[in-house]
Amino acid sequence: MDPPPDHPHMWDGLAAYLRGIDASLGVRPKAVLVISGHWEMPQPTLNIAERPKLLFDYYGFPEHTYRLKYPVSGAVDLEPRVRSLLEGAGFEVGVDAKRGLDHGVFVPFLLIYPQADVPIMQLSLQQSLDPGLHLALGRALAPLRERGVLIVGSGMSYHNLAAMFSGRGAGAAAAFDAWLGEAVQDPETRDAKLSAWRTAPGGRESHPREEHLIPLMVAAGAADGDRGVRSFGEAIAGNAISGFQFG
Repeated sequence: MDPPPDHPHMWDGLAAYLRGIDASLGVRPKAVLVISGHWEMPQPTLNIAERPKLLFDYYGFPEHTYRLKYPVSGAVDLEPRVRSLLEGAGFEVGVDAKRGLDHGVFVPFLLIYPQADVPIMQLSLQQSLDPGLHLALGRALAPLRERGVLIVGSGMSYHNLAAMFSGRGAGAAAAFDAWLGEAVQDPETRDAKLSAWRTAPGGRESHPREEHLIPLMVAAGAADGDRGVRSFGEAIAGNAISGFQFG
């Protein structure tokens, strides 16, 4: 992204974090299953395109941001296993072979795997945005980790853009960030705490609509007893933003 002139290094820390994810894993995953805050469907839906296009689902950005390319292969061989796991947990599963990967996928992965050499499958959110349902979705997907699949929740720990860029969001962002960092840690209490995120300090102020928070629920659900750790933390435009890792 092009940073604003008065904050030329706004995104440097986040970019460095994304570029460092591959090395931090210790092993290259065989495939990635990513859940983005930019795709909601009535039922969990898999993008099964063999060569997914890009969906430029944003407006008013510089012209060059609409010419980005990310020629990644779709992880289509995951579809039978993902379907089996989700249906076994009581979910109905949809498929879509035409939708492109949205910017919640291709923007971070241009930095994570710039050579586009790790196959990706995108899974939609369910339109209810129910946190408990998405924690259960993640639990159903946990066995994929044993097959070398990296499960990624792509969203934002703070997503109130109006408050963020007006300078009014820092207090709520800091309060919610502190709460979130504690809530993800203990696998014994994590589900209950995350399910009640709306009552957390700064919770609703940080997420007037929760679609950017819910991908974290899927990743946390897939943690399979692993403690959550804060792997990224920085103030962006004065607002606390964090990333978390399980396992």
